[in-house]
Amino acid sequence: MDSNRTAGGEPLIFTTPGGRLRLRGALHHPGTKKPPVVVGCHGLFSDGNSPKQIALAEKLNGLGIAFFRFHHRGCGTSEGNFSDVTSLEGRTRDLAAAVGMLRERTDTGDAVGLFGSSMGGAVCLSAAPDLDVSAIVTVAAPVRIMSDDAAMRAIQRSGDGAAVDPAFYRRRLTFDLSDRLSRLHHILVFHGEDDDIIPVANAYEILQNAGDPKRLILQKNGDHRISDPAHQEEFMAEAVCWFGRYLPGTGR
Repeated sequence: MDSNRTAGGEPLIFTTPGGRLRLRGALHHPGTKKPPVVVGCHGLFSDGNSPKQIALAEKLNGLGIAFFRFHHRGCGTSEGNFSDVTSLEGRTRDLAAAVGMLRERTDTGDAVGLFGSSMGGAVCLSAAPDLDVSAIVTVAAPVRIMSDDAAMRAIQRSGDGAAVDPAFYRRRLTFDLSDRLSRLHHILVFHGEDDDIIPVANAYEILQNAGDPKRLILQKNGDHRISDPAHQEEFMAEAVCWFGRYLPGTGR
C-alpha cells in the first residue's frame, strides 16, 4: 500500500470556488481500485479531526469504501476567519468543492456518499440535491434555524461558541432547508430523543419529506453528541451498513 495511506489518511489541499480559500483534509483510502468515497462534514464548532469521522473512516475502509474528512473554512487548519467566513452557504460550497476534487482524482470512483453531524448534517441536506450522491447519513441535523429559534439559543448556550459575538448567529446561522427535503433519497437519519440542541422534530420532518429509501433511527434517551457508548456502537454499525448497501462498487 502507498506510504501515504496511513491511519491518519493522505493529506489533501483543495480550494473553494474561485480559489479564495485553501481547505485541508485527509483521504482514507482502502487501497482498492477506484472505490466509492464518503465525504464527512463536521459540526459548527468542530473540525475534520472528529473521532467519530476517523472511526467511521476505518470501518468503511474495511468495506472497500474511501472516506474524506476535511476542515471547513475557518476551522482546523483550513484558511479563513471563523466569524467572517462561516455560513450554511459557505459550507455548502466547501462540500461541493470537496466532491468535485475527489471526482477528478484517478484513484477514487465517481460514486459519492455524504455524512454530516449537526451543522454538518444541514450542509449535507443543503448540498446533496445538486451533487448526485448515492447515500446520505445525518446525525442531529437541523432543517432550519431562525434568528429567534430555540435551536439557535441552545447552540449559543452550549458553550462551544462562547467566544463568538451573538450577532454572528443572526447574521450567519439563519436558514431554512425545507424546500430541499423532497429531493433527498437514500438517507439514514439519526437523532437522540433527548437532544436539547436540535429538536427531534427536525428528524421527523426529514423523514416525512424525503424520498425512498429512507430510515429514521431514534436513540432512546439519546443526546446531541451521541455520548452513550451503546448509541455510538449502534450509529457506527447502522451507518456502515447503509453506505455498504447503497454505494455502488462495494460488492454488497
